[in-house]
Amino acid sequence: MTTKEIRKAFLDFFKERGHEIVPSAPIVVKNDPTLMFTNAGMNQFKDIFLGEAPVKSSRVADTQRCLRVSGKHNDLEEVGIDTYHHTMFEMLGNWSFGDYFKKEAIAWSWELLTEVYKIPKDQLYVSVFAGDEAEGLPKDNEAFDFWKQFVPEERIVLGNKKDNFWEMGETGPCGPCSEIHVDCRTPQERAAGDGKSLVNADHPQVIEIWNNVFMQFNRLKNGSLQPLPAKHVDTGMGLERLVRVLQNKTSNYDTDVFQPLIQFIATEAKAVYGEDEKVDIAMRVIADHIRAVSFAIADGQLPSNNKAGYVIRRILRRAVRYSYTFLGFKEPFINKLVPILADQFAGVFTELESQKDFVQKVVLEEEAAFLRTLETGINRFEKYLQTNDNQVVSGNFAFELQDTFGFPIDLTELMARENGWTVDMAGYHKALGEQKDRSRAATSVDTGDWIILKESDNVEFVGYDKLEIECLILKYRKINAKGKEQYQLVLDKTPFYAESGGQVGDTGRLEDKSRLFAIEITDTKKENGLTVHFADSLPDDVSGAFWAVVDTKNRLSTENNHSATHLLHSALKEVLGSHVNQKGSLVNADYLRFDFSHFAKVTNEEIEQIEIIVNQKIRENIPLKEQRNVAYQEAINSGVTALFGEKYGDFVRVITFDDKFSKELCGGTHVRATGQIGFLKIISESAVAAGVRRIEAITGVAAENYVRSQDEVLSGIRQLLKNPQDIAKSIESLLEENSRIKKELEKSVLEKAVGLKTVLAAKAVNINGVNFIAEEVELPNNDAVKTLAYNLKNIVNDLLLVLAAKIDGKPSLTVMVSENLVKERGLHAGNIVRELAKEIQGGGGGQPFYATAGGKNPDGISAALAKAKTFIP
Repeated sequence: MTTKEIRKAFLDFFKERGHEIVPSAPIVVKNDPTLMFTNAGMNQFKDIFLGEAPVKSSRVADTQRCLRVSGKHNDLEEVGIDTYHHTMFEMLGNWSFGDYFKKEAIAWSWELLTEVYKIPKDQLYVSVFAGDEAEGLPKDNEAFDFWKQFVPEERIVLGNKKDNFWEMGETGPCGPCSEIHVDCRTPQERAAGDGKSLVNADHPQVIEIWNNVFMQFNRLKNGSLQPLPAKHVDTGMGLERLVRVLQNKTSNYDTDVFQPLIQFIATEAKAVYGEDEKVDIAMRVIADHIRAVSFAIADGQLPSNNKAGYVIRRILRRAVRYSYTFLGFKEPFINKLVPILADQFAGVFTELESQKDFVQKVVLEEEAAFLRTLETGINRFEKYLQTNDNQVVSGNFAFELQDTFGFPIDLTELMARENGWTVDMAGYHKALGEQKDRSRAATSVDTGDWIILKESDNVEFVGYDKLEIECLILKYRKINAKGKEQYQLVLDKTPFYAESGGQVGDTGRLEDKSRLFAIEITDTKKENGLTVHFADSLPDDVSGAFWAVVDTKNRLSTENNHSATHLLHSALKEVLGSHVNQKGSLVNADYLRFDFSHFAKVTNEEIEQIEIIVNQKIRENIPLKEQRNVAYQEAINSGVTALFGEKYGDFVRVITFDDKFSKELCGGTHVRATGQIGFLKIISESAVAAGVRRIEAITGVAAENYVRSQDEVLSGIRQLLKNPQDIAKSIESLLEENSRIKKELEKSVLEKAVGLKTVLAAKAVNINGVNFIAEEVELPNNDAVKTLAYNLKNIVNDLLLVLAAKIDGKPSLTVMVSENLVKERGLHAGNIVRELAKEIQGGGGGQPFYATAGGKNPDGISAALAKAKTFIP
């Protein structure tokens, strides 16, 4: 069976058993502060398990793209080394939300594997939870007894809490699980030894392929287990491992999942897969990593220097490093794999196919940038070896290469070994640990358990229509973020918009019924579909009714900017082309920021056109057409714009400003008519990443104030220029005059340097065959000093020259050494200037014949010049 056939067979099997087949969630997680990436099929159903969202379908199945490179599930360093770990992988899964439980899940697992996929029964082992006395958890006898109907007892493994009690994280849904393992050893190996002892023993050919998790509990902050409102089934089967088993391969990478990629890499590298282990690892790393990177970009996460973006950049750089070191690629080539990957997933995950040109361009630019970084890092490393002689690369320097320049530690180790050096890994890990501690301290959030006042799974949002409403507090908890104590509140009804889709969360007040007392709501966010209000304090009595009141001024300004963003998006498409798609946005009360796909700088003329179109639409005062609860497919068929990387439900909200101009799926808040926006002004346009541009703009009062301030600046310039008729021409004349004066000044400086040449040459003192000059000179810049040094070198043989100068009040030193003195006497300008710089509280370096240094203490110049003589051999 091919991968496509295997995937289809799974989905068809569960569809026949009453399961709704749902689409994969994006690989990049939104509205869940505990996760950056989807790392399991159950992530998109987390709020259902917690009882915080209603069950739409009690039986569900899907194939979910997942990424495991951060947090508890981190497989990155194993990827490519072994045969079965991956960054991005597909998780086949079936779920029951309060419907069937262990009996049906176990029976269907066995039926699918043995009767549909025809895996020999005598190659399968199963495991069940053995219990845990410390937790007071009993053995899962229920699962054990169900399995005995299909599997002999000797093939049932009793597993510990680590292997057979599944937990999503430190807190959250959890429960006992029952794994299914397959013994892929040869018949001879299986006959020679029982496979039971190899289950969960990291044997490369005895592997887990399916896990049935029986969600029964919620892990609280204090470590205790609380029964869930309903029992659920959560299963996951790695498609890549299943394909390996069904295609009778000993490695996931030998299947049709990876071979098209690997064979392309081999052709490009002029190598043969399977002949050299290091080369094979490199090919596996690249084939795996391009999948993770491509789908993350297609789902809206661009490589960057922080959070999820940094993880994606790190994965791609690991691939580039392997291609550079082991396959010899000095130019970008990994991006060429994107079209192959898009073809593989056509009809499965269409997000990549529809954006493959954009994704390939981003990967290309990232590759090119990191190849330059590799070259920079190698140069810095080589200079380090030249200026140190203890044969050990310091841990701090190794960490600096990685942290500042993105240079991988394993490459630093490799280059060190090639030069007979070692790396102080203890020092490196110490520096890395200190950075992680700083990062954790900066972002740590200590969250307590919810204190529930009233049970409800129906939290009503009324903020589209009302800015205040009477409400009750359903539950609250205390949190500590960055050392600040706060509270999170959940209300039964709320007018507060929770941060989503680029729009920031509302702020406002929670007033008591009498309106004599209020606490400030400082932010509103979504956590797994739940609207959470942040406050610095709690009401004295949390049990009564309250008034939830949104800050109207902030909300209206935010709505101006959000609606203007929709108009801007459409104008960009009209001016730049239909390829423009939103890649990110920020909408708050002060301004809007809009990131979009485009491969060239937006010209001033184009920006002017865009502004004209948007402001024309504002003046037309187009009324908002809002449609709620529209069937998703109906909305898509109507030509609405949907965003890549967003997870839409079965029913969506459509925001339209003129059917022929702007029509988007959006959950944010908007103006009632475009005239409310007032005016839009673009204040900046810049690059964010390869193929992504950013526009920042302001509207309403902020735009009015901006225009007024620019007018004031222009009026001031006009006055300074004595109110000329043509300001541009007057400024142009001033610039020409300034350029002329600057050239005359530079000419004067050079003439002075030439004059000094003769004076200083006459001061040369011969010491042991070295013509020594050490003088302080009065020159305005370092270029003039450098010119003087080279002029002296041309007329004075056997020269050791030390020049000191004060440039803008700061001391500088320049050392010049004749080439023959470098070769014959061992003089080294870089080493000399480094020692002399200590006298001026500075540092520097350079080549053996020319080097410079700067410092902080001009009073040390005399001592530095006197010290220079000591370097004459």
